[in-house]
Formats: sequence, structure tokens, C-alpha cells
Amino acid sequence: MPSRRRSIATAVVALVVIGAAAAIWWQPAKQQPPRFGRGFRGDGPVPVIAALTRQADVPVYLDGVGTTKALNTVTVRPQVDGRLISINFDEGQQVERGYVLARIDPVTYQAAYDQAVAKKAQDQAQLANARIDLDRYTRLMASNSIARQQLDTQTATVSQFEALVNLDQAAIDNAKAVLDYTTIRAPIDGRTGIRLVDAGNLVRAADSTGIVVITQLQPVSVLFTLPQQQLGEVNRAFAKAPLQVEVFGPDNKTAIEKGVLKVVDNQVDQTTGTIKLKAEFPNGDMQLWPGQFVNVRLLIDMLRQVVVAPTAAVQRGPNGTFVFVVQPDSAVAVRLVTVAQQDEIQTVVARGLQSDERVVTTGFARLTAGTKVTVTDAESVPSPEAQPAETTRERRPGRREGRRERRSDASRSPPQ
Repeated sequence: MPSRRRSIATAVVALVVIGAAAAIWWQPAKQQPPRFGRGFRGDGPVPVIAALTRQADVPVYLDGVGTTKALNTVTVRPQVDGRLISINFDEGQQVERGYVLARIDPVTYQAAYDQAVAKKAQDQAQLANARIDLDRYTRLMASNSIARQQLDTQTATVSQFEALVNLDQAAIDNAKAVLDYTTIRAPIDGRTGIRLVDAGNLVRAADSTGIVVITQLQPVSVLFTLPQQQLGEVNRAFAKAPLQVEVFGPDNKTAIEKGVLKVVDNQVDQTTGTIKLKAEFPNGDMQLWPGQFVNVRLLIDMLRQVVVAPTAAVQRGPNGTFVFVVQPDSAVAVRLVTVAQQDEIQTVVARGLQSDERVVTTGFARLTAGTKVTVTDAESVPSPEAQPAETTRERRPGRREGRRERRSDASRSPPQ
């Protein structure tokens, strides 16, 4: 019996110890206050990035997509039949007008020219003799030694030989032109393409392929389209002065060539609702090539000394467009603004902002009117290119979160 009591007592003590240990183990951890970034306390100022508004001259552009087209394109074809005896150009060579591109065997055409020259000499000799007879008959007629009819006949003979000599000269000119066609010359300044026929082949005037295609690349033109709704703006600006056109490279950021608008088409394409325009570029660096698709930007106006803010600072809500303005006491105020023009980088503010005001560009999630903030200027934030590769990789998720934050803020109404 005593041993049984001791066992029961030991079991009870063990259960008490286990219960106490479990109570200590399962006790909930003390709630820690939430933290928002390194060194930030929930009741402290909100860290944000801000930038200053400024006054600037802002160009007004219209964007379109165009196709590069050679100013002139010529397919060089033979104008006479014959054997091609020489090719005198290299493929891709820049040639001037009149440059000898190729030669056709001229033997038969030279013979025809020589025949025409000889025929004229023969008829000129007969004309000279007829004129001598006419002069003799004229003197005899003065003394009534011959009949009047004989003088008239001789006069007609001289006129006949004169016409025959003129006919011979026309034949010579024709033979000379045909002979010159055996020397094939460049009709324009331009760049030769791939050779279409080799020396030694028989070429004909009726051939459609030709010998080579010459394309004029300097200057070059670009055909592009704009929506018909922008036609009025373009015509008004075009009537005042020549309009500048820029062509951009594959990154759509670097202007590779600048030119001038030359033509606005005289009708709208009803199938697409667009208007076609043509611009001309000097193409000094040969950056534009016929058939190339390019992005085009047409300058139609310049807004003088307007207030400009970063596009990242502009938020949108049910009550309109607004920005967070940092006040001198480091509190933010909500300011409704009117946007006149906007692109990916900057926004022209027509009303609501003045120059040299500080607006928040990043960190909108916890902002309301009157919230205290700690400001980092946008100019002082190092760019990813200036940081080591490891740091750049670490910052990428943060940038994506910032974009998500701005997208979520864009759908909310401005705080009151």
C-alpha cells in the first residue's frame, strides 16, 4: 500500500510539472509594434522621395510610324540589243549622274552611223553641183539664152538636194543616238544595288529585269501616317513655318536623323482614318534605308515657360488629378491639378502648381493630407547604373513594389 501511494504521488507531481511547462511553452509572444523600413517607427514621419517643379519650354510632338522611301529609284535597262562586253561598277558603289555603268558591243551601230555620214556626203556633193548649174542658168536667163522652164527645173532640183541633205543629217543624228545607247550611263546620283546581269550576256531593249537598280539615298524621304483628328493641328502649324521631323532608332529614344516635313497628302484614307505625310532627311550618316520601318515624331508647337512636374508625381482619383505637395513644415498637402500635356517623363501642369514646389514622386501608400514626411530629393537617389551589379539586382524587387504601390494609389481618391 505505501508503495502504491508513493507512485500515485509521483504521477501527480509529474503531471503538474508537465502542465506548467506546457503553459510556459504555449504562452503567446508579446506583440511587437510593426516596423516600416529600417529605423522607421509607426508613429514617425513617412519617408518619401520628392522632386521640384520647374519652368521650361516644352515641345509638342505628334508620334507616328513610317516607312523609309528612296527619293528616286531607277532600274537601268539597255535601250538597244547587243552583247554586253563590260560591267564598270561595283555592287553597292556610289555613282554620279553620267557615270559609265556598262558597254554593249557597238560594231553594228557604228557601221550604221558611218553609212549615214557617207550618204550625207554624197548628197552634199550632188547639191553643190546643182547649185553651180543653178547659178549658170540664172546668168543665161538674164540674157534670154535659155527658157524660163529650164531655170525653174534647176531651182527645184537644188531644193530637192537640200531636203535630202537635211534627211541625211537626221539619219546621222538617229544613228549617233543609237550608237551612244551602247554606252550605259547612270541617269541619277545614287547607290548601285546587286548586279542583275553579267558581262557576255545578250541583252535586249525589251528586257524587264535591267542591269542594275540605282537608289538615291541622300536625301531620303519617310512616309508616315497620323490620325485624321490631328490633321487640323498639323495644317495650322505647317501654314506658319516648316515643321521639324525626327526619326528614332530601335530604342525609340535616340533621334538618328532630323528632317523637314514636305507634303501633307490631299485626302484621308477612309479605310484607316489616317492622313499620310512625307518628310525629307539629308541622311548624311546613311542611317535610313529604303523599306525600313521607323518611329517618327513631328514637332508642331512649343509651349513657352510652363510649369513642369515629374509624371511619377501625378496621381489620379475620382475627384480628378492631384499631387502631394511637401510644405515647409514637412507636412504634405493634396493639390488638385490640371494636366495640359504628359509623357513618360514629365507632365505640363496648366493649373494647380507653381515653379519650385516640391512634389512627392515615390512613397504614396501611407500619405494623407497633413502627414509628416522625411524627404529625399529625387536628384540625390543614385541611379542603378551607378551602383555595383549586386546592389542593382537587390533593388529591382523594390522598384517593382514601388510601381505596384503607385498603381494601387492611382485608383484611390485624394485624401481629405
